[in-house]
Amino acid sequence: MAKKITLATIKSLIRKNMGNLYISCKTSFDGMVDGCTSCSDKGFKPVTMIDSNLSSTLGISGAWFVGGSRNLFNTYEDENFTGIEVYNCCGSFVLAVKK
Repeated sequence: MAKKITLATIKSLIRKNMGNLYISCKTSFDGMVDGCTSCSDKGFKPVTMIDSNLSSTLGISGAWFVGGSRNLFNTYEDENFTGIEVYNCCGSFVLAVKK
């Protein structure tokens, strides 16, 4: 049985791979449609650190985490990256490292 992914798992991934972490935006919240829409560029980009909304972003531009148990985490793997896919009411994205 695979180990359950939690917010602590995400924080550990960020802490251990800070200089080698990438993000891919899949969907993001759009207030004009009052829901999530597909991101135009879904490719992986190096993570940009920010200082705002640290409890909701964990310091990562493009990442949004919601409180309680409203985040869904899944493992992610493709030919080039391995990481964690995050889904919630603010959108979905992948945090990953290069293989």
